[in-house]
Amino acid sequence: MALRRCWRFSGLVPRLLWRSPIPPGSSIGGRSTSVPSFVNTYRCYKSTGVRWFGSQLSHTDVSYEQLKQLLDGQKTVVIDVREPWELREYGFIPGSINVPLGHVITALQLDPDEFREKYDAELP
Repeated sequence: MALRRCWRFSGLVPRLLWRSPIPPGSSIGGRSTSVPSFVNTYRCYKSTGVRWFGSQLSHTDVSYEQLKQLLDGQKTVVIDVREPWELREYGFIPGSINVPLGHVITALQLDPDEFREKYDAELP
């Protein structure tokens, strides 16, 4: 039993070292790493790289007149993601479809007939 565990562990270590994201000669916490030369760190290091967990948003301000023109042209769909109580309190945007923010993902995955029945509008 113990021999089997050691065998599995010995097979796991080279695979972990092969996928190591640490480039040779780099330092962690002020100490240089001792990555063996047989480890292919270059391939994995290049593939992992630095990742950003976000995206750049393009903020486009639309004036009231521009919004009216877009809605009149019927080529644009405005999805109002406010909750129903907010619509009652602040009013609604004429020509928009109200889909509360918590329901947007599931609403856009509905069949066109179900969407039309639930939101009284065509699925965008």
